[in-house]
Amino acid sequence: MFVGHYKDVPEKDTGFEGVTIRWLVSPKLGAKNFAMRYFVMKKGSEIPIHQHDWEHEIFIVRGEGVITNGKEEFHVKEGNFLYVPPNEPHGYKATGETLEFLCIIPAKKEAIPEDEWA
Repeated sequence: MFVGHYKDVPEKDTGFEGVTIRWLVSPKLGAKNFAMRYFVMKKGSEIPIHQHDWEHEIFIVRGEGVITNGKEEFHVKEGNFLYVPPNEPHGYKATGETLEFLCIIPAKKEAIPEDEWA
């Protein structure tokens, strides 16, 4: 078992301005099935619409934003949760002072950076 605090995990750049990620649980810790990430998006920042062949489970921890699949927009806030099926387009925009969320994905080589593997 491993117990940690998210603030003890280094915040990493995502390549999108105003968006950081913390890899809370990854294969580096021994996780074989899932990875858990903590995203922080500053107001006005965006993760453009993209898609991949794995699902996402998301829980909004703090703030407000808009999630889109390119056809519909969903306004989300603290306490909302989402399921994004495999191959569904999805993009995010922070509309509050911040949008912070947990995102769980499968532990697949193509989904997780090399430095998060054991």
